[in-house]
Amino acid sequence: MKSTVSSSLLNLKYLLNPNLRRRLISLTSVSIPKLSLSSITNHTTLNNLFPSSATSGLRTICSSTASSFKPEQARVPSALPLPAPPLTKFNMGLCQLSVTTDKKRNISHAKSAIEEAASKGAKLVLLSEMWNTPYTKGSFRAFAEDIDAGGDASPSTAMLSEVSKRLQVTIIGGSMPEKSGGRLYNTCCVFGSHGELKAKHRKIHLFDIDIPGKITYKESRTFTAGETPTVVDTDVGRIGIGICYDIRFQELAMMYAARGAHLLCYTGAFNMTTGPLHWELLQRARATDNQLYVATCSSARDYGSCYVAWGHSSLVGPFGEIIAKTEPEEAIIIAEIDYSLLEQRRSSLPLNKQRRGDLYQLVDIQRLNK
Repeated sequence: MKSTVSSSLLNLKYLLNPNLRRRLISLTSVSIPKLSLSSITNHTTLNNLFPSSATSGLRTICSSTASSFKPEQARVPSALPLPAPPLTKFNMGLCQLSVTTDKKRNISHAKSAIEEAASKGAKLVLLSEMWNTPYTKGSFRAFAEDIDAGGDASPSTAMLSEVSKRLQVTIIGGSMPEKSGGRLYNTCCVFGSHGELKAKHRKIHLFDIDIPGKITYKESRTFTAGETPTVVDTDVGRIGIGICYDIRFQELAMMYAARGAHLLCYTGAFNMTTGPLHWELLQRARATDNQLYVATCSSARDYGSCYVAWGHSSLVGPFGEIIAKTEPEEAIIIAEIDYSLLEQRRSSLPLNKQRRGDLYQLVDIQRLNK
């Protein structure tokens, strides 16, 4: 057994860095006990199999090899450490609501939903994309608000500010049509628990698609694309914001993770063609790849509407597990987020330490320019 293992170890030198060969050869004289299939399948540790001198050498090789991969250079600038969140555990509310042509009714309905979610213990509430307007071009222009002006010029944000302050909850205010400088934007507003506007995310990736025989939609004919990724520190942790089509672009989620986000929130309205194929898949992919929580909120399905949403708002955990999910109909669900799981998952699968900075990099242009 000794000679067999020695020969196998020597053959490995051609797969390793040449600078490590001398250390590797020094291990070939170690006598290693015979392994049974059961010991292997039971994940027997190196300490039980090898003398301490052998494990020390192997760890040196592994450490040196990992270092040569330059994982810290896979993100430019380097990824920020995960910050300590203000809360480790809290409840989140997802409000999947129906939308009508009556704007006042839509605002009142959303207000009632937020109040219900807060009464059930939610400290963070997420609304859907275009929750205050029907999903049509004409409605977008008619229902658009001047968010920066506030007050009567933006009754939707006025309501969100008042409710967040009164209930002391953080609100990711779905999205709404915003008018600014003669242009329209698909905009998400984040309100803190004191009623303050903490961030405004304008949809970065516009929904321009053409699936023959299924759906053709050109969002860019109505809206202007946003230019700034949005990560915001709140009373419930650091949150990265996206709107619907933004979820398809993994680079944005990777950037948010590198900025230390605990949670990604995507407000959306996937349709009946792409919804059943991609909506859940993309949520789970963004959560799994970046080892963080992902929350989504869609509008409720309405077959009488010009644009029929898929629904199925969800909360996904850092292992890609579905924690909670609605059906297509209108619903309010409450689910728990436990940030302690982030470090557990990242320790089990240490992806951040295994990235190949010697082969690829994700460049955060905004941080780099600062």
